[in-house]
Amino acid sequence: MNDVRNSAQTSPTNVAAADASADPVARERAMIVDARRRGPAALAWAFTRLSGPGWLQSAITLGGGSLAGSLYLGVLAGFNMMWVQALAMILGVIMLSAIGYVTLSTGQRPFAAINRHVSPVLGWGWALASLMANLVWCMPQFALGKAAITQNLLADSVGTMPPFTQNLICALALLSVATVVIWFYDSGGWGIRVFEWILKAMVAIVVISFFGVVLKMTLSAEGLQWSDILAGFVPDLSLLSQPTEPLRKLVAATGEYADFWTNRIVTDQQQVIITAAATAVGINMTFLLPYSMLSKGWDRDFRGLAIFDLSTGLFIPFILATGCVVIAAASQFHANPELGLIDVHQMKDENARELPA
Repeated sequence: MNDVRNSAQTSPTNVAAADASADPVARERAMIVDARRRGPAALAWAFTRLSGPGWLQSAITLGGGSLAGSLYLGVLAGFNMMWVQALAMILGVIMLSAIGYVTLSTGQRPFAAINRHVSPVLGWGWALASLMANLVWCMPQFALGKAAITQNLLADSVGTMPPFTQNLICALALLSVATVVIWFYDSGGWGIRVFEWILKAMVAIVVISFFGVVLKMTLSAEGLQWSDILAGFVPDLSLLSQPTEPLRKLVAATGEYADFWTNRIVTDQQQVIITAAATAVGINMTFLLPYSMLSKGWDRDFRGLAIFDLSTGLFIPFILATGCVVIAAASQFHANPELGLIDVHQMKDENARELPA
């Protein structure tokens, strides 16, 4: 009788439940299966709780490049180019979703899979390009980190030290933070969860900060033209060949120099469009994403979660943060000459005309 009771206690259902409680991946899989059975709302809540790699991608892309591109988009084109980064990120999410889908379906490491099934040339080219992209995009972030420490956080102490001492202290501080982050992520289990919660908090702080700026501008006496802002999400390809209407009026006032300024502004607009699109999703993100998913133990049962994670953890924070920067820059700087600049030049022209020949 004891053997019968013991065999009943170790039934497949109990074994599965025990495995789910012991294995975090099995527990997450059981949560998804149960949520699918309870309906779309429960599934969305489960996906929200389990999301992670998408927020990592969001933290990577919300750097100096994306924010600088947003700033210049607003300065040059006002609200007319709100669509650029949204379209670039939509294409990026589709690409990353496809990469994640294939990775989770096969369970193979993408670098090894490409070398084996496609071509080692393509695989190594992808890896080297990702490494170069990391150097190009990450190096400026260290300069931003040093500036934040010496000019904002510790301006009265570290900011007054000699340059070499500043560099040494900032390098050690950034190295310490990076070491702790890598240790958390490589520890697995609870370490990954702590790391992801920190990332979510940091991304949320960035988004809320810029959102607060736009909210304050909306509630100000001047307010914001939200109809123009929403219209800016409709693609306008004419901006590839001509300035915006407010700038065209200013350019027309330059008379014989109008062609020069038109070409200058159009060239700058084209370059900023390329910059904004290129900084949305980098090739280094295509390399990191599948490995971050595999490190969490995800497989084909998590494919829906991967797409949801990218759509919410990457797309929404990116669009909110960069969109708010574009709105703030456009409302303050687009077609708004610096106070007194035009008056000074007009005065110089009048004085030159009054001088005797």
